[in-house]
Amino acid sequence: GSIRIPASWTSTIGLKPTRGRVITGPSDWRSWQGAAGSFAITKDVEDTARLLDVLQALQPAAVFQVPLQKPSFADLLKQTVKPVRVGFTTESPVGTPVDPEAVDAVRRAAAFLEQNGFEVEEIEVPTDGRALIDSYYLMNEGETAAMFDQVEASLGRAVTVDDMEPLTWALYRTGRHISAATYSNALAAWDQAGYQMATLHETYPLALTPTTAMTAPRIDQPMVSEAQLDQMRDIDALTPAAQQRFIFDQWLPSLTRSPFTQQANLTGEPAISLPTHLTKAGLPLGIQLVAGKGQEGLLLQVAKLFETQGRLLLKD
Repeated sequence: GSIRIPASWTSTIGLKPTRGRVITGPSDWRSWQGAAGSFAITKDVEDTARLLDVLQALQPAAVFQVPLQKPSFADLLKQTVKPVRVGFTTESPVGTPVDPEAVDAVRRAAAFLEQNGFEVEEIEVPTDGRALIDSYYLMNEGETAAMFDQVEASLGRAVTVDDMEPLTWALYRTGRHISAATYSNALAAWDQAGYQMATLHETYPLALTPTTAMTAPRIDQPMVSEAQLDQMRDIDALTPAAQQRFIFDQWLPSLTRSPFTQQANLTGEPAISLPTHLTKAGLPLGIQLVAGKGQEGLLLQVAKLFETQGRLLLKD
């Protein structure tokens, strides 16, 4: 959620394109097995569409492929969006609390869509959010270990805890204990989640959630304790299973604030954060719309609907 989370907290637009829409190669075709993607935060829906037009590409060697959008995304914005069914939820996929303000943001957005002819229903997302976040962390650990294998080959020496931040060290050392079978099963879970969401989108072309469950933390609010930092540096003292539990526990405060964005990274679907809500304290909270693979055009058309009717609370 590295585009959508900051967008939610800064009253800007954050689009994560479909996996494979924007090329990440040739140095990193898979880019965290497709869970990572490249795009930008914007302040205008048309800017988002034009940037996506420029960055979308097809290359024969690309591991993930998405057909080029024709007509262009910018041209799609000139067309009136056709109302579709929207399924919304305000339940955290990992069972963490959701601020009433984030719930209110989604319900207001749902009411707005309904007023504009969309059929809106509350739904339960069919995926296992906790299993997916565990697989996400496992991937992160494995990819970090693989990255440092390459770094060590480049440096001609072993890396040490002093070469990196404590969390990176903890991920690296934990990843060294992950078997190929465990890693393969984690990726298979992503594929099953992708199938479940594709089936959901047959009924609900759009899914609506909060982007983040809470507003941004204060810049001076610690998200990691000193004890956790010490444990990161001494991660090798834990068993492999305890290492993985520790990674989950130390990330829990940040996951609690942002539990909604990771799934689209794992399924490969496009998702967008729109700035439609300010809390009573005047702090931004975004809503998230998720569509089926290749359906960025629908997301942008709906974003344009919010924008043209003055529902996007954009900040300079």
